[in-house]
Amino acid sequence: MTIDWAKERILIFAPHPDDETLGCGGLMSKAKAAGAEVFVQFITVGDTADFSAAGLSTAEERFREIKEVADFYRWDDWNIAFPGDEYHLKLDRLPRFELANAIERHSPLAIAELRPSVVITPHWTSYNQDHRATAEAVHTALRPSDNRMRHHPRLVLAYEEAADQWRYEATTSPNLLVELTEEHLDDKITAMRLYGTQIHGHPHTRSELTLRSLAALRGMQSGVAFAEGYHTLRWLA
Repeated sequence: MTIDWAKERILIFAPHPDDETLGCGGLMSKAKAAGAEVFVQFITVGDTADFSAAGLSTAEERFREIKEVADFYRWDDWNIAFPGDEYHLKLDRLPRFELANAIERHSPLAIAELRPSVVITPHWTSYNQDHRATAEAVHTALRPSDNRMRHHPRLVLAYEEAADQWRYEATTSPNLLVELTEEHLDDKITAMRLYGTQIHGHPHTRSELTLRSLAALRGMQSGVAFAEGYHTLRWLA
């Protein structure tokens, strides 16, 4: 079974800037080349303590990185729902009602406004509290209902990141594998390099070798050179 990406309007939810590239960087390259619309809804961004020489990545730096990555991928639009240190790495303190409502109705890229055909969310087994809060809120926003009253995307997927394998619940292999070419994978690596505050050398979960290795593993599992793995949450055929 194949997907004609040229016909799709894709909405990707990224808890933080870089999650969309780590999880969907190859698919975004493939889909945009085919003619798809791609939108990215970031949930939050703020100053982040890290292992750089400065010991901190500022929100301003990360905004600049987003703009470079957006231009590189030619996203149709992007938005940050809850910018600022009061939300960054604290989404688990935000009421689910407020977060789900932003995702469903109140953001400029809300599901009800954009009416995407494909929604892609983080995986709920991530150890990161912002990832888990985002995943659960997207599930709430996409709860079953009468599709004459609420928009139901035809395809709902959860993307994987190498770091997610740390949790003991993350034992189920992806059940949808998207074949990537070398060019798609190179685009993913290039975009990750544009997130200069976030990429690291090997053996980090956000290293180039890690991204290439995971793509090679998922490719091997599907009999091709490279692939990205996704968990299918809904597929209306």
